[in-house]
Amino acid sequence: MSEETISYKHAMDELEAIVSRIEGDDVDLDKLTTDVERAAELIRLCRQKIRATEAQVREVVTQLDSEPS
Repeated sequence: MSEETISYKHAMDELEAIVSRIEGDDVDLDKLTTDVERAAELIRLCRQKIRATEAQVREVVTQLDSEPS
């Protein structure tokens, strides 16, 4: 799944799975760097999606505010 098509929910689910692995008792040190790098990618993706959604919501609200009552 490409980064552009991954949903916010899927990204958060994957991020939660990574955090669970990292916080678990059996941390795989050979995979830790990969997990942390993937978590950082997912966090960036989620932040971008949040910013885009905020912009869209602001636009809708602005449109609604400019319509006559």
